[in-house]
Amino acid sequence: MERSVEPSFVSGEIIAPPSKSMTQRIIAAAMMADGRSTILNPSYCDDSLAAMSIAVSLGARVEPEAVQMKITGSWELKERKLNCGESGLAIRMFSPVAALFDEEITLSGAGSLKNRPMNMIVDALVQLGVECKSDNGFLPLRIKGPLKGGKCEVDGSVSSQLLTGLLMALPLAEKSSEIRVSNLKSRPYIDMTLQVLRNSGIIVTNDSYEFFRIEGMQEYKPGTYQVEGDWSGGAFLLVAGAINGNLKINGLSNKSSQSDMAVLKALMDAGADLKISGNSIEVSRSALKAFEFDATDSPDLFPPLVALASYCKGVSSIKGVSRLLHKESNRAAALSEEFGKMNIKTEIRNDCFHITGGKVTGARVNSHEDHRIAMAAAVAALGAEGTVYIKDSHCVAKSYPGFFDDIKKAGAMVHE
Repeated sequence: MERSVEPSFVSGEIIAPPSKSMTQRIIAAAMMADGRSTILNPSYCDDSLAAMSIAVSLGARVEPEAVQMKITGSWELKERKLNCGESGLAIRMFSPVAALFDEEITLSGAGSLKNRPMNMIVDALVQLGVECKSDNGFLPLRIKGPLKGGKCEVDGSVSSQLLTGLLMALPLAEKSSEIRVSNLKSRPYIDMTLQVLRNSGIIVTNDSYEFFRIEGMQEYKPGTYQVEGDWSGGAFLLVAGAINGNLKINGLSNKSSQSDMAVLKALMDAGADLKISGNSIEVSRSALKAFEFDATDSPDLFPPLVALASYCKGVSSIKGVSRLLHKESNRAAALSEEFGKMNIKTEIRNDCFHITGGKVTGARVNSHEDHRIAMAAAVAALGAEGTVYIKDSHCVAKSYPGFFDDIKKAGAMVHE
């Protein structure tokens, strides 16, 4: 679906979307608990729907409702073929969970996920004695457990999501386990995982996030979980207000372990007019200046920050380009190409993305079927000179299905 966004001043209040990352983790924890759990304020984005489908296939009963989701855990395998959609977290988190079964289970995916390398999953599970095969390093994965525990080494430089999956599955193994991690990036996402585990009665210890110890034969406890607002999606709303608006974003916890809360630092460094009160942030249009930001631990902030930098006087620099290669698109190349169409000069040198602020012009851009590219283009359009047309804008459903509805309610002129 192509949508067009005209230059618009946005105002009012918007509730940040619920965190899909936390929702997916809680779905996995609830699926493994003996009893019924309740998830308050769940995300029903495409990635969360994939996690729900997998939980059902692995035996859980899932009851989705408007403001809550109820999950009754079970280990009665119902379906040996699991579809992870386009969710990188789903494939990396549920592969170790699927390895707990002693039957062969096949995990597949769709879209860009089929082009992402899967060797890291195979390597880790084989180290732990699980039969795991890929299709020349790509999906589908064929996994046959049971995962009994033991020792393994993982490289955390590409993603922390596999470590999340191992930390969630190994407490149920019959033996205790040790994981040695090198080059861990996105450490805050591991903090999120550990938080969900603690809330589920699971104990994991670590030394400086380099060595994790997991006792076997633990039990997940059912409970009630509150999903906090999503800083990844909220970042686009905050940038929208800074570019051309006066927005109040509610539901973003200032005590969050989400790495994308770091967007506040970038906004402050850029001179954005911010007022923070509890879990609400008010941001208004102001003169913006170039900023420097290290997004190595928060690569999902690249798209909204490129949009922000487009309106900053001078050359902004965002570090961590190496983290963008295996996303829904090659995000560095996609951002350069599409913002170039909008008259914004970008340059990649070493591991840094440089953006020269200027006059954003109307253009017809391609989302590359990447939800964050689509949202970045829409936000950049708010202060542009001309209309921005976004091809395949429907992909925002992957993380933030209500994005266009929310900005329309705030005054954005969006046409389908």
